Amino acid sequence: MNSFYELGLLPTLQATLDAQRITRPTEIQARSMPELLAGRSVVGVAETGSGKTLAYALPILHRIKSLEESGSPVTAESTPRAVVLVPSRELGEQVARVFKTFTHDTRLRVRMALGGVDLLKSRENVKGAFEVLVATPGRLGQLVERQIVSLSDVRMMVLDEADQLMDLGFLPQAGDLVNATPKGRQLALFTATLPPPVARLAQRTFNMPVELRSRGSHRPVSTLQTINRRIVDGRRFEQLQVELATPNEGGTLLFTNTREQCDKVVAQLARIKRPCAVFRGEMDRVERRVNLKKFREGEVDLLVATDLGARGLDIEHVGRVINYNLPSRVDNYLHRAGRTARAGRSGVVINFVSERDQALIKELERLG
Repeated sequence: MNSFYELGLLPTLQATLDAQRITRPTEIQARSMPELLAGRSVVGVAETGSGKTLAYALPILHRIKSLEESGSPVTAESTPRAVVLVPSRELGEQVARVFKTFTHDTRLRVRMALGGVDLLKSRENVKGAFEVLVATPGRLGQLVERQIVSLSDVRMMVLDEADQLMDLGFLPQAGDLVNATPKGRQLALFTATLPPPVARLAQRTFNMPVELRSRGSHRPVSTLQTINRRIVDGRRFEQLQVELATPNEGGTLLFTNTREQCDKVVAQLARIKRPCAVFRGEMDRVERRVNLKKFREGEVDLLVATDLGARGLDIEHVGRVINYNLPSRVDNYLHRAGRTARAGRSGVVINFVSERDQALIKELERLG
């Protein structure tokens, strides 16, 4: 499939694609969207930045709007026809933005019920009739348990970033929510990696799913340039100053492994008066959100993060990722590297490599 026109999407959806100058589907979009539009359940494994959100958002909007146009609109309050489960508030807000780009002309209603938001606000968000709900498992579980939201009319349910749902301990709750939907619903699971617990969930709850793996899954994208910098005698910060002095198109996302490492780098940057923002766990959610907004909008060009920022965040202008401390696992590395060179754009990842990192580097070299 070389063009979205081949899918036969509703004219309003195709018009929005044209207005956004989105013409050629990515590999995961080209392979998964025909299956989803045909009503089949899908397990999609693809590298970060490959366009997974649009791969399921367009089929959802097409199917739900088609039902409405055939004389079956949503009328019941707080009873969505499509649910997207996400691991975090930040990813949920991103997913909702993608949907809302395509609902201006298609006229469907998208609501959010996300952790980290006051429960009363979530209750207000899900009042009235609407078609699509983007939710974190914990918050949706609360709303279903209190009979504030009904899953009785769900026609499509998506588990997005399923490997992160697992990492954060949400997988059992996500499975319970899937089981609470009608048996005839269509399911989709999208993930950058497919660890055994996620594969088992799909086997238990999906009815004969089509499993799709992009050619680039489990390896960095081809538009990513990788540079390894050998660190001798712990001289990381000195090397960081060299890298930051090198011009870069777009923002820089710097990763550490721990909160303590993150705070140490931020303190060192403050001493040389280098502006940055911070994104890590165990910090005020509002502050974290404000910092992400500053980076996203270009108010600061350097974001220092732990692996909390490695999964799901789609920040268009990231041109460079610096692994100040390399992770021990390949899948964590791939999530970090996937924050740049997204959707066909180019990017660079710079790894600070010490002796203890040699096993990871050899494994990455084997992946090609």
